Amino acid sequence: MNYEDLLAMRPGITFSEDGEAQVLLWAPKAEKVQVQFGKEGNALDLEQRDYGFWTLQTRALWPGDRYGFLLDRKGPFPDPATLYQPEGVHAPSEAFDVLKFQWTDRNWKNPAMKDYIIYEVHTGTFTPEGTFEAMEAKLDYLVALGVNAIEIMPLSQFAGGRNWGYDGVFPYSVQDSYGGPEALQRLVNACHKKGIAVVLDMVYNHLGPEGNVLSHFGHYFTDKYHTPWGDAINFDDAWSDAVRHYFVQNALMWFRDFHIDALRLDAVHAIKDFGPVHILQEIRQQVDMLARGTGKEHYLIVEMDLNDTRFVKPIEAGGYGMHAQWIDEFHHALRVSSGQERSGYYSDFEGVASLAKSLRDAYVFDGIYSDHRKRKFGVKADGIPGQQFIVFSQNHDHIGNRMLGERTSQLVSFEMQKLLAGTVFVSPFIPLLFMGEEWAEPNPFQYFVSHTEEELAEAVRKGRKSEFAAFHLEGEAPDPVAISTFENSKPQWALIDQQPHRTMLHYYRKWIALRKSEAVLHECDRDGLSAEVFEEKELITVQRVWGRQHLVAFLNFSKSPQEVLLPFEHLQWHKLIASSDPAWNGIQEMPALAGAGALSVAPESITVYINTINS
Repeated sequence: MNYEDLLAMRPGITFSEDGEAQVLLWAPKAEKVQVQFGKEGNALDLEQRDYGFWTLQTRALWPGDRYGFLLDRKGPFPDPATLYQPEGVHAPSEAFDVLKFQWTDRNWKNPAMKDYIIYEVHTGTFTPEGTFEAMEAKLDYLVALGVNAIEIMPLSQFAGGRNWGYDGVFPYSVQDSYGGPEALQRLVNACHKKGIAVVLDMVYNHLGPEGNVLSHFGHYFTDKYHTPWGDAINFDDAWSDAVRHYFVQNALMWFRDFHIDALRLDAVHAIKDFGPVHILQEIRQQVDMLARGTGKEHYLIVEMDLNDTRFVKPIEAGGYGMHAQWIDEFHHALRVSSGQERSGYYSDFEGVASLAKSLRDAYVFDGIYSDHRKRKFGVKADGIPGQQFIVFSQNHDHIGNRMLGERTSQLVSFEMQKLLAGTVFVSPFIPLLFMGEEWAEPNPFQYFVSHTEEELAEAVRKGRKSEFAAFHLEGEAPDPVAISTFENSKPQWALIDQQPHRTMLHYYRKWIALRKSEAVLHECDRDGLSAEVFEEKELITVQRVWGRQHLVAFLNFSKSPQEVLLPFEHLQWHKLIASSDPAWNGIQEMPALAGAGALSVAPESITVYINTINS
């Protein structure tokens, strides 16, 4: 078996259709490797291959068997590519046959990226039960809401049963407390039946601390670089070929074996790779090859603290080929526009001026000086279509990054919440909602972990305290290890039938329906958008044109009514939506029809008019 053959295989244990187990392990640090399995602790020798790989073909291992690897008779250690850890990170792995599941989604087609309306969920808190099975029971609710993609926060096995997911230590695994790998397959299958795509949040920049055994096997990490969260993954140092193989095959597995529609790759600015082919580019190339074989389309979405179009440009244009990226700067400008504090990373933003720039240009900092960073930052995003940018008024990070984890509903008025939502939907970008925002959920979403090692738990507590130093906050952050912090972060589903939450839910449903039905909102066309800012009025006028449709939106972030002008006197404008209307618990009914001239727009509101130009 040559090197290329080895790199074409998935790490870990896979089963053929006739039940034979194929074992592939990378363990260049070991002189002897055995797989130990079963109640009797039987051990089978693996055959040493070139470049640190070890293989075994056997019919002695079966799905459901517990196993681990002995390295020079030390261990057993869980499998670095384990799919299931039913008793947690410190226990044996369980062999799982991904081919066993009977999929019924043959006719499923992943929506075009521009059609995505994304709903971010945390499995452990989204429902009282905190499982994939319980999430299935909420799919009809999501269909009624109108979203067509759920983004699941990381689910790779972490220590304990409570974690945001960014402390996972086995990237191939599916968290046991959520239901394990088969429950995930059932959820994805059910989502596709309901017309919902599934985006999986994956972490390829670091691994968590507790239960991390990869260093026993091989050179997965490097001292060349460092991340804020742990050792940097070795993507370009000695022995990096096999590490790259491990992560490339991981991405392919989610698409191929779990029918995931898109991966959201966490904090890719912390992925350090100065080799000739960046690991993200290699993943994109391999995903494209998979798509050509299966006929299924899959997307790669990145989160990054870089305004660098290289990540989203096509490979043939010198980019890495990612399909889309989150834009934090849109969120930051939106928050400051709503009157919230300008401390920490919000200090760079000038409210409505920055927001209007983000609506037009995607990036706020596109080569201009950042006082927060003390340097010029970013490049212009000219030529990058709107569907390659994902925007939001809140998400897990920017809620949980607050010391008390307050959602927007606890920071601004009901009217301002409606304005923030409307700004997201009127933008030429892909909208993302965070679970519960659509009914103005008041519970926080706080940072929580369940490390079983007390020294590590205490280190996390201290880390949270020091993290808020840049925000100059007084008081103490909630204990991230306390179960109450986790329980307090669960949305209250009973509120959707109570006011004013019911009204907010219907308001979101209306916006989502408009986003789908009105081409001028549905098409992510940046060229047909203009955004004029009136800083003294804290007002932005957005105009969008697509085909024969012309839309005008007035975004009033001030606490006073503002006079605005509808353009083009020969046009008759039809009201699309006004957050100030009594239907949305507002204080001012805007006219259903209006000609060119002055209108008074209510405080903290968004008013949208549309006209279809006759040919």
